[in-house]
Parts: sequence; C-alpha cells; structure tokens
Amino acid sequence: MTAVSQPAFESVGSPLAQFVSDGWIATRRNLIKIKRVPEILVFTILQPIMFVLLFSQVYAGAMNVPDYVNFLMAGIFAQTVIFGSTFSGAAMAQDLKDGIIDRFRTLPMSPAAVLIGRTNGDLVINSISMLIMMGTGWVVGWRVTTSFWGFLGGVGVLLLFSYSFSWVMALLGMSVRSPEVINNASFMILFPLTFISNAFVPIHTMPEVLKNIAEWNPVSALVESARLLFGNTNPEFPEPTAWTLQNPIVTVIIGIVVMLVIFVPLSVRKFASVSSR
Repeated sequence: MTAVSQPAFESVGSPLAQFVSDGWIATRRNLIKIKRVPEILVFTILQPIMFVLLFSQVYAGAMNVPDYVNFLMAGIFAQTVIFGSTFSGAAMAQDLKDGIIDRFRTLPMSPAAVLIGRTNGDLVINSISMLIMMGTGWVVGWRVTTSFWGFLGGVGVLLLFSYSFSWVMALLGMSVRSPEVINNASFMILFPLTFISNAFVPIHTMPEVLKNIAEWNPVSALVESARLLFGNTNPEFPEPTAWTLQNPIVTVIIGIVVMLVIFVPLSVRKFASVSSR
C-alpha cells in the first residue's frame, strides 16, 4: 500500500504557520501584561487627553492660528504615536534586565516573533490612544473634512509610522544597560523633535534656524500628511519650500519603508545575539 504524500503547500506553509503562531503568542503575552497592569494604558491615554485639553482650551487663545483645534489635532496624534512607540524599547530593556530574553532564546520559536509581539503590543496601545484622542478631539471641535478613505489613510499613516518606529526603539532597548536609560534618552530626543516641528505652531512663524530644522524634521512630514488626509490644512499659510513638506505622504511612506528595511533585520540579529547583563 503506497503512502499518501502530503500536499506540497503544507511543507511550505508549516514554517509560516509556526511563525504566525509564535507571533500571536508573543503579542498575546504583551496584551495580557497590559490587562494585568492597566496603569500602562491609563496613563498612555490620559497624557494625550491632557495635551488636547490644554492646547485647545488654555493656549488656543494665545495662538495666532485660524481654526487652531483642527490645526492642533494632527500634531497631537503624531506626538502620541511617536511617544507610544517607545514602549517597545523600554519593555525590551526591562525583559533583558529581568532575564526574560534569555528564556525566550531557549524556546523553539522564531526570534522575530518575540519582537513582532512586542511591536504589535505598541500598535494596539497606539490604536486605542488614537481612538480616545479622536473622541476627545471631536468634543472640542475637531472635524475630518475629507472622505472616509482620507480618514482611514490618515489613521493608517500615523499607525504605520508608529509601528516602524517601534522597531527602532526595540533595537535601542536591547542596546542599553537599563530601562531608565532608554526612558531618559527617548524623552531627551523625542520631546524637542516633536516641538521643533509643525505639530503645535506653524513653521513660518519660527526663527530661521528652527524653521530650517522643522522643515526637514520627519515629524513635520508626518503631521502634514495627517492634516492633508484629514482635511485640516490651512490655505492661509505660505506654501512650504522644503520637498519633504511639499510631498509629505511620499516622505512618510519612504521613511516607513526605510525604517522597516533597516531596523527589522538589525533588531532580529540583535535579539539573537544578546545575552543577559
């Protein structure tokens, strides 16, 4: 009696199925951690709400910007997803310090699956944060004036950028000696990066030196993309002179691809070689 051969696609699909399963298990671990420590999600949500209310209700009167709420929200979205991406770095640094990374390395699972689970956890947090922020923005007067597809495009660009940036932070988290280092370093870098941009004030109002920095700041391109897709651009502002702001969506897509192409393999390689410290 001849043996029945297995279909060819099973041998090909089995490693892929194992990879997907490992990735889901790692993602589920991070989501359960959020459930067990809800303070992570609570403070992640409260911070953007605080920024929305402070800037839209307290500082809006001092800003010489027409329709400041619609101008503001894209900047709040960008700032939140960028800061939210730092959780990957902090979590990887903490897992490395606690020796959990070494335990993962002993398991018969793909190194990439652990990192995918970590970055997927950030993506979930950022998605929830954006949902809350949009509700808060709606209450204070923010509106999307483009189509439904424009709205989805704006959300997609913000979340894809945050996901790709999570890989940058994951690599950084595996390269530092403690979670405190990455927390301090990320704040020192990302805080001025978001404020020296078009997130909260128009670029043309800045001093010349800061204006040149802001025009080529990737955060400015991300914010401008969101404003364009949400229909929150202001025709009264001067036309941007930098190519990055003349083509913000293309700039952001290029940035997303570059970050994924460079930092995904670097992060996987780092995870495979890192040891407890």
